[in-house]
Amino acid sequence: MALTTPEAQISGSSPIAVNEVTLDHPWRWIEAGWADFRAAPAVSLIYGLIFVLVSYVLVVWLYLSDRFFLVPPLAAGYFLVTPFLALGLYDVSRRLEQEQMPDINESFVAWRANPFNLFAMGLVLMLLLLFWMMAANFVFAIFYTGITPRLDQLVQVLILSGESPAFLAIGIISGSFFALAAFSVSVVAVPMLVDRKTDVVTAVLTSLTAVRTNIRPLLLWAALIVMFVGLGLITFFIGLAVFMPLVGYASWHAYRDLVTGS
Repeated sequence: MALTTPEAQISGSSPIAVNEVTLDHPWRWIEAGWADFRAAPAVSLIYGLIFVLVSYVLVVWLYLSDRFFLVPPLAAGYFLVTPFLALGLYDVSRRLEQEQMPDINESFVAWRANPFNLFAMGLVLMLLLLFWMMAANFVFAIFYTGITPRLDQLVQVLILSGESPAFLAIGIISGSFFALAAFSVSVVAVPMLVDRKTDVVTAVLTSLTAVRTNIRPLLLWAALIVMFVGLGLITFFIGLAVFMPLVGYASWHAYRDLVTGS
């Protein structure tokens, strides 16, 4: 069953339909993503190593600026901006879908397909990341007033102190709120903007419709994204070399199954 998004009807454009999917589909997306990874291993690993390198640069910068305690919320921020970070990977999957050879140079400039609207979508996700970092700082300030923990104190202060259970609970709840918001507005919006000459409002509304129509399958999909990106983070970012491209490719196939029409 497919639902036509009302914004497409109002604008008079060709209907964009959101399809209903099953709980089996997220696993199929992972399988299809892995197939794309194997079909373009060099491009995939280049992207993966970029994610790893950028992660280490951010960690070193936070360490040198005496802000290492911000590493956990910044790592959690990966879940908010993952759809946009995978922008070039969508181009790789699209080319494989069309039986074309993936081009790393072309994938780096995939934003040219819809520059203004992709910039606007990136701004939305970056604002969500900024609000999340502000919220994380606020929560930290409430529980640890006047404390700037050093690296050797981080575990003791954030996990083993008396304030830790409440701090972690509120941090997880607030982080989940921002992650769910980012997921809902972007799960199909970013690949849709790469694939179609549509505007950011239509893409976001289509994404929200997809989530509303497929709550259970997309909650499972969100959980799988958290699992794979989380595995990349807990392996000191090394796992991101594989898991970020995998999630990016799988997200393209999720978009293809969820959205039809033009």
